[in-house]
Amino acid sequence: MYTNLVDHGHRVRHASGFARHWRELVLGAVSLLALLASGHAQAAAPAPAECTALQAKYPQFKGKTLINAINPHTPGYEALDPNDPSKYVGFDIDLGDAIGNCLGFKMTYKPVSFAALLPTLQSGQADIVISDMYATEERAKAADFITYSKVFDGVLVAKGNPKKITGINPTMCGTTAAENTGYVEVPLIQNLAPACKAANKPEAAVQLYDNNANSIQAILADRADTYINDVNTVDQAVKAYPNQLEKASAVTLPYSIGIAVPKTNLAMRAAVMAALVAIQKAGMQADLLKKWSLGVENLETPKLIASN
Repeated sequence: MYTNLVDHGHRVRHASGFARHWRELVLGAVSLLALLASGHAQAAAPAPAECTALQAKYPQFKGKTLINAINPHTPGYEALDPNDPSKYVGFDIDLGDAIGNCLGFKMTYKPVSFAALLPTLQSGQADIVISDMYATEERAKAADFITYSKVFDGVLVAKGNPKKITGINPTMCGTTAAENTGYVEVPLIQNLAPACKAANKPEAAVQLYDNNANSIQAILADRADTYINDVNTVDQAVKAYPNQLEKASAVTLPYSIGIAVPKTNLAMRAAVMAALVAIQKAGMQADLLKKWSLGVENLETPKLIASN
């Protein structure tokens, strides 16, 4: 069951609470970005030796500037640089730069809502999407994916976990989850409806937002009970608001994070795959995971997820 982004009764009930939280929200967002960006500025690593051959094999990309569609609200992966709002920082930004450096192209960025990432790619307004997107078979109908990371979700809740939520399971019955439009967690939460009914409990409600920051703020403002997403995003939210939030548990999902490329551009698909393999072989992706405190265990050997 979906709920409106602003429930009017809830809005009245929590108006004063939201006002009290506003200063904390702003300060926390700044702290989170500063925490992740501090100490991360450094010169780009040289391209692996294999990249010279790849540039010769795929000369159509050399010297070009490609557009990466991103949803820049996931600190650690892609977010505005708090020291220079004209730039983006994060693991995905660095990985995209490494791929571009390997194939000889530059990367520029088009910020959009999460739900608009694949439509932006399909419409030709972007050439690639590297934005912490889970590569699912459903999404592979719109674009081809080259995977690069495993998926571990975290369950973000208010401090003390007052609703005792332990994951995407019947403990969510009667609670409200804040999620991004288009996230894979949304149907997983909806699918709890039969179990909730069998237990004579209300279904879990879902509030839809455009980005992670708004979902996290929904918990801080007491409009939602939980937010389930990439465990690193959840961990960073807890670091930013240690007195207000905690991670209830971790959830393993059967997905991988992938780079989306147009289904019509098989050369780009092959070139990006080859560049990613070279980058992993050289240890560069592992270094970037360490740089952004994401955990080397997230690294996954690239594989293709595509559908006709």
